[in-house]
Amino acid sequence: MKKILITGAAGFLGSHLCDRFIAEGFDVVGMDNLITGDLNNISHLFPLSNFEFHHHDVTKFVHVSGKLDYILHFASPASPIDYLKIPIKTLKVGSLGTLNLLGLAKEKGARILVASTSEVYGDPLVHPQNEEYFGNVNPIGPRGVYDEAKRFMESITMAYHRHHGLDTRIVRIFNTYGSRMRLNDGRVVPAFMGQALRGEDLTVFGDGSQSRSFCYIDDQVEGIYRLLFSDYTDPVNIGNPHETTIKEFAEEIIALTGTKQKVIYKPLPQDDPTQRQPDITKAKEILGWEPKVHRAEGLKIVYDYFKSLSPEELQKKEHRDFSTK
Repeated sequence: MKKILITGAAGFLGSHLCDRFIAEGFDVVGMDNLITGDLNNISHLFPLSNFEFHHHDVTKFVHVSGKLDYILHFASPASPIDYLKIPIKTLKVGSLGTLNLLGLAKEKGARILVASTSEVYGDPLVHPQNEEYFGNVNPIGPRGVYDEAKRFMESITMAYHRHHGLDTRIVRIFNTYGSRMRLNDGRVVPAFMGQALRGEDLTVFGDGSQSRSFCYIDDQVEGIYRLLFSDYTDPVNIGNPHETTIKEFAEEIIALTGTKQKVIYKPLPQDDPTQRQPDITKAKEILGWEPKVHRAEGLKIVYDYFKSLSPEELQKKEHRDFSTK
């Protein structure tokens, strides 16, 4: 039985990856410091003999006993609210955390896949964004703590690959949504979902003309899974290329929920990207992957998921202030 370490295991995306690799018959070691992760996301896995959880901060030395075949490094705040409140920790997990896990992969002879992001493209001057685009990032702006942490992650991963011959993969993740997201965490889908569920007006920053492309969680996990077991070592975009404006998306959410909220507008935050759309040519050609779930279908699944939660469970999904942890 193959053994895999998944960092950020109690997070939104990490918990779904744990589910997938458990289903595929792996021994799964989940690791999370629980700054933004939630044990409720993986509590259903605790009784399983092929799952174990380590409450640990990957910016400290990382040890896993025995053999280790694969590492998925998904530990990092991903919400703007989080990484603006814990900027130093965000930078450390992208730098020191990645360094520690690359060292572990080298020691164990394991293949490592690191989770990068579309944010490495910054506010792009190329549209759609392909993997050869170097990006337009402000390194000293407020978003730079996340953007540059991920850019460093990619750089040091490729350095280990070239210098040490380490078996590495890099996924650039575009906006992803699904169950287990925390409401109102600053990302578009959970922000709008949270406001809709409470009957509040939906807040759009800027004039709403900026664009995003939303990928359903099952599609994202499938793309990551295929990339891990491919032979391709350069970065690959995994996301849904079907683009929409934020204003149009807000109107979709209002239509989905059947409520009578209005769309209200606030100033656009500094360095907020005006366009975000992946070029997934490489994913199609190399991985045979493209998203299958249409946005309308995926959003209904997510809305029904949140609607099915009890008031107590829903409150647990509300964003909390992690800056003091």
